[in-house]
Amino acid sequence: MENANILVVEDDADINRLLCTILESAGYACRSAFSGSEALLWAEKYDYDLIVLDLMLPGVTGEELIARIRRGKTMPIIVASAKVGVDHRVNVLKLGADDFIPKPFDNAEVLARVEAQLRRSREFSAPRADVLTVGPLTLDRDSHTASLGGEELPLTGREFDILALLMENPRRAFSRAQIYEAVWGEDFLGDENTVNVHVSNLRSKLAKADPDRSYIKTVWGIGFKLAEAEARG
Repeated sequence: MENANILVVEDDADINRLLCTILESAGYACRSAFSGSEALLWAEKYDYDLIVLDLMLPGVTGEELIARIRRGKTMPIIVASAKVGVDHRVNVLKLGADDFIPKPFDNAEVLARVEAQLRRSREFSAPRADVLTVGPLTLDRDSHTASLGGEELPLTGREFDILALLMENPRRAFSRAQIYEAVWGEDFLGDENTVNVHVSNLRSKLAKADPDRSYIKTVWGIGFKLAEAEARG
């Protein structure tokens, strides 16, 4: 994993030092903040690759810090907290946190979750082409239009984003969780129906424009991918 700059926000000096030791042992650069107010100053001044924060902070609370960071920053945020109730976890995820680690934490789990969030962040923040073309499908980000064989498709915003994700990665199968997190920008909480409905509607619009070919393939046990040229059975 390439170097990343991580902001650790924890008012307990021993836990803060432990988290930085864990992260630095894996090659990450770590900056410590000991209050929500201090963290907000650092987060506004620098673009960190990831933030690990506690909820019970002096000054600005962890919940308020997440909300204020999310007004202009998109880096992954992992909450490490002893407030492990379901309501607390759901609340911070809705505010904009990407993951939750309960205290006391396991060192290996901290690293695994940090690596996973950084990997996902880099994957979906890579430079993207303005115009995508796969076979007869064309998608233009600037005009926010998609066409099939020259016929414009009447897609909703979510359908457009799903199609863009599949066209950017034509050989990759995406799980419903991956599609949801990439398109909706929220943590997936297990409701597969939302993705299923949007994919079904997208398929219907593609089929209306070209009834002789299937464009989205269901990969059993995984999710969906862009289909290779194949006629409908």
